[in-house]
Amino acid sequence: MSAEVRTAHFDLLLTHAHLATMQPGGAPYGIVRDGAVGIRGDAIAWVGRSADVPRDCNAAQTLSCDGNWLTPGLVDCHTHLVYAGSRANEWERRQNGATYAEIAREGGGIASTVRATRAASEAELAAQSAPRLAALASEGVTTVEIKSGYGLDTATEVKQLRVARELGLELEIAVRTTLLAAHALPPEYAGRADDYVDYVCRETIPAVARERLADAVDAFCETIAFTQAQTRRVFDAARAHGLPVKLHADQLSDMDGARIAAEAAALSADHLEYASEDGIAAMARAGTVAVLLPGAFYALRETKLPPIAALRRAGVPMAISTDCNPGTSPVTSLVLMLSMACTLWKLTPEEALAGVTTHAARALGLRDRGMIAQGMRADLALWQIVEPAELAYRIGGNASAGAVRAGRVAYWGT
Repeated sequence: MSAEVRTAHFDLLLTHAHLATMQPGGAPYGIVRDGAVGIRGDAIAWVGRSADVPRDCNAAQTLSCDGNWLTPGLVDCHTHLVYAGSRANEWERRQNGATYAEIAREGGGIASTVRATRAASEAELAAQSAPRLAALASEGVTTVEIKSGYGLDTATEVKQLRVARELGLELEIAVRTTLLAAHALPPEYAGRADDYVDYVCRETIPAVARERLADAVDAFCETIAFTQAQTRRVFDAARAHGLPVKLHADQLSDMDGARIAAEAAALSADHLEYASEDGIAAMARAGTVAVLLPGAFYALRETKLPPIAALRRAGVPMAISTDCNPGTSPVTSLVLMLSMACTLWKLTPEEALAGVTTHAARALGLRDRGMIAQGMRADLALWQIVEPAELAYRIGGNASAGAVRAGRVAYWGT
């Protein structure tokens, strides 16, 4: 250890924690037992065993973890949590025999969320959305991606993104915003999908880029949404404005979305139940992350499993997320998604935890978080558990005992 580190000042020193560092190449989960983490500013300055903490260092604040587990702060890399209204009544109707198509013909489905979101003021939209973000934050989530896509016009898409950013500041949680104007066809463009894509490329993407409200652009390439050619046009417009891309891909059919995402060097391709071997190989070559969404799989009673074995063989990183949205995944527990991913799809608990830390961060283009390592952003979650696998083993409950976000203690103790 260098002399500089030996005499370092830590703003925060966490001691007597078992660490699941998620650093690759060593012990499972990157485990360090009875470990310690020294933090300076918003970054991790030192990681090691509690017994090896430099004797002559000093810390402005020292907290004992009392033998509990520290992991990287969790990252929810695919949500639609800023919206107005509720679709619980539609869900109840489906349980009683109504079909999604019947409800949509009556003005329900995504159209009902679009109407409610367009009608809501920014304050109303924030008030309805804040509890969803707070629920994630209470479970050790330190970074959340929030998409637009329930406005389908420039003004409302901007409103959604602005509210998402404001909620992140208010709740002191890192928020990454994604423009998803190419989510569905708005009613005023019925039968004119190409014209709507023209509008998104000509007006919405430039407006969002000017206001610097989005960190990426997403699209839904599917038989019920947008074609391959339309998706490529959205991607071209995004890249012209310096914005990386993501894709809702191959959720309901094989639209070759995985390959389209890879060709665009997309940060991630999400859902992927119907992705082909060729598409997965293309993702591996491009470094595109697979984002798996067990909440939507469960809520839709999907039977087509995502191609986990093929993703493993190709070495494609697998992230996991809530897909928090009003229609197909009303989920505000990222930890529950660990259990679902393991039980429904047979991911290992270690793969699942990597999916909400290291790989989820990468799916957002963030290389500064997702592991407990020197130089990484000091986003940490403390858990009252016996072993890391318990996070995926539990079905419900909240084992979170503390969180540090960007070097600052968000909450500590039960």
